[in-house]
Amino acid sequence: MAKPGSTMPNKLMDSTRFYPFFKDCIGAIDGTHIPAMVRGRDISSYRNRHGKISQNVLAACNFDLEFMYVLSGWEGSAHDSKLLTDALTRRNRLEVPQGKYFLVDLGFPNRRQFLAPFRGVQYHLQDFTGHGNDPQNANKLFNLRHASLRNVIERIFGIFKSRFTIFKSAPPFLFETQAELVLACVALHNFLRKECRSDEFPIESIDASSSSVSPVNEEDNFQLVGQTQEQEREDANAWRTSIALDMWRVVA
Repeated sequence: MAKPGSTMPNKLMDSTRFYPFFKDCIGAIDGTHIPAMVRGRDISSYRNRHGKISQNVLAACNFDLEFMYVLSGWEGSAHDSKLLTDALTRRNRLEVPQGKYFLVDLGFPNRRQFLAPFRGVQYHLQDFTGHGNDPQNANKLFNLRHASLRNVIERIFGIFKSRFTIFKSAPPFLFETQAELVLACVALHNFLRKECRSDEFPIESIDASSSSVSPVNEEDNFQLVGQTQEQEREDANAWRTSIALDMWRVVA
């Protein structure tokens, strides 16, 4: 897996839209659904909210379109926030360097290490297209720039599924092998990005059935060691608001 770099990504440094507001961001995290073949009594737990049998795969990537962490093998019915909790507590856990953070969507609660957009405010990039849809306040401006930067995780999922077409349908193997196959292909993807920089094929868009986005309640089962959930939430929300206000002062 790719490791966090010691230098700031050019995507951030070279853009006045993102710098200095997201200067400590190292990438984005999201879940995606991959078709799965499951037999036995547990098959119902692998049925996602679109009614399809899948495994939910959590991934973290950097701005060079390289995977930094991947957790495969979870049931399709599992929520992204539950996968993240597992990723933070297992032996080969996801580690976020001190003072750094990932961007996440509304499928995750807002935390210091995982910066989410404002709820109840337009967020998706298509919501801002067209005449008269420019951000009209600090929260909307934050959400627009957050979505523009976080889009890197959607791009890497599109590249990954276009490159490894075996994931267009459920691979005909034992489920444990299906989960390991994801990890093997992730390693191949990173190798090709580093050694060849070759993504010479059309990138497929991520359809609704492959995305694991689903709004999560702020009271969901998610807690970081060292602070209570309430303290962590208040601190992270105040931090997010300060970033949004700093952005707005520049453009206002």
